[in-house]
Amino acid sequence: MKKVFPQDQTNQTLDRFRQGDSEAFASLYQSHWQQVFRFSRLYLRSDDDAEDVVQEVFIRLWQIHERIHPGDNFSGLLFIITRNLIFNRFRRQIDPLGFKVSVLAALEASDDIESEISARDLSEYIDRLVDLMPARQRQVFNMSRREHKSYREIAEELDLSQKTVEAHMREALRFLRDNLAVLLWLALFHDGMTS
Repeated sequence: MKKVFPQDQTNQTLDRFRQGDSEAFASLYQSHWQQVFRFSRLYLRSDDDAEDVVQEVFIRLWQIHERIHPGDNFSGLLFIITRNLIFNRFRRQIDPLGFKVSVLAALEASDDIESEISARDLSEYIDRLVDLMPARQRQVFNMSRREHKSYREIAEELDLSQKTVEAHMREALRFLRDNLAVLLWLALFHDGMTS
């Protein structure tokens, strides 16, 4: 009797899903909806909003089912669809750095040891990026993101204008966003190559 490995089983399910098999779709939903829900809940204010995103993600998956192939990075595809839906629905309410830090938190909460190692690596990478910032920018960033102080509190404590604090944060977030985008792209590319 041939032993079926989890990845082989996933590939078989994806192949059936690609062909329009509703049971395969139900299987993928059952095995991944909580992952999508937990990730969505990091950004959305209510369980209802997160449940709406879960439904939209799986509707989108069904709409593109013919383009999904076994061997594709299915988890990466789920992440991209979920991220795009959240961004599109709540673009003005989301802090891009908060989004990326939450991705890190989701990875850290994972039961998968490899993901935990990757999360630690990402955390160290973020720390190194923060260390590369100019001294005042780094100080403002740490006070805002790590000490959870408002821009007004930071301005008063450092004897700066609130506009100056905002400018430091804007530059710090742009620096992190640009560098983390490259890292996340490389991680997704690597996952796609090893899946």
